[in-house]
Amino acid sequence: MAAALVWISLLVGLLAGLGGIGAQQTTLHPLVGRVFVHTLDHANFLRLPEHVAVPPTVPITYHAHLQGHPDLPRWLRYTQRSPHHPGFLYGTATPEDRGRQVIEVTAYNRDSFDTTGQRLVLSIGDPEGPLLPYQAEFLVRSHDVEEVLPSTPVSRFLTAVGGLWEPGELQLLNITSALDRGGRVPLPIEGRKEGVYIKVGSASPFSSCLKMVASPDSQARCAQGQPPLLSCYDTFAPHFRVDWCNVSLVDKSVPEPADEVPTPGDGILEHDPFFCPPTEATARDFLTDALVTLLVPLLVALLLTLLLAYIMCCRREGRLKRDLATSESQTPGFQARLCHTITLLPFLYLQIDMIGLADVYGCFQSHQPFPNLSYFAPDFLYPWPYTSSVSPALFLSHSSEPQRFQEAGVK
Repeated sequence: MAAALVWISLLVGLLAGLGGIGAQQTTLHPLVGRVFVHTLDHANFLRLPEHVAVPPTVPITYHAHLQGHPDLPRWLRYTQRSPHHPGFLYGTATPEDRGRQVIEVTAYNRDSFDTTGQRLVLSIGDPEGPLLPYQAEFLVRSHDVEEVLPSTPVSRFLTAVGGLWEPGELQLLNITSALDRGGRVPLPIEGRKEGVYIKVGSASPFSSCLKMVASPDSQARCAQGQPPLLSCYDTFAPHFRVDWCNVSLVDKSVPEPADEVPTPGDGILEHDPFFCPPTEATARDFLTDALVTLLVPLLVALLLTLLLAYIMCCRREGRLKRDLATSESQTPGFQARLCHTITLLPFLYLQIDMIGLADVYGCFQSHQPFPNLSYFAPDFLYPWPYTSSVSPALFLSHSSEPQRFQEAGVK
């Protein structure tokens, strides 16, 4: 019964969690070649009543990915400065991205651990209106990418660009963080920003002011660390600080020449008086080279083997020479120690039948003193009061041991 209650509580909690991830669906219409910006606002995910304001201290983070994939499509990016700031999905779709794409966004409340889901249906189509062959890209040093994505900074920037360009319709084409272009993360000092690249397009030609900024003379001055030539008033100040040395102009009004398609030929080169084909190489016999390469190392190895065999077999010292070189002074000492050891065996009641009895008897008949007898056995093993004047042979003459030796055949 208790187990059933536990399973029921787990299922209820799971269903409640699934209910918390309700997927709201929103349809958006990005255009090919135009910047797309969608704000992930906290109010859309907290599901608060209309008359209740969003608490500014609620931290919320987002995770967005393409449906059925772990990440976003290549043309779309996500950014958020901190959990207390809104998130942004931005990018510029390419002609290959036409069609329908579904982006799944999950919001996480860092205080209550609640999760809320939202589904963005992107219907990517072609833009309407004239083409924008004239495109200019500016590097804004005074802003981060999150600061120019809202509509207010974008409108202000387009107004500033309109003061430098010929009258005409200006469209925002792309917004890219300077970090995505290889820029460095700024130091945490007030006033330092990451920078952002903003591309603007128009159907009107470039103004003389913009052409002068992108002229080779201005680029040469920038290479020397000097400001470029600017023949007009800087309409970006004081809201934007533009790096005029990083202004690029692209003119797509003149179509690029198509690449020449190579025509296949018959595969036969035409006669060329300057072409000298290589002459045929004469036939060579490589048998001699092969024999020298193989036989010379084998011959050297054979000679070394024979030399080593001669040294190991013919030049080594034999056993006979070793025995002849043995010092004669070592023999008496060895015999004395042998006699001492044999003399101790009867007193340890050991069997000595396998020992040469003639040698044992010869030790008894020698009547040699045993000055190092204590080296072979302790004193409690000796059955006689041993001194240098009393030999074991004399002691055995008064015991029953000589009779045992006589019975064994020792005379």
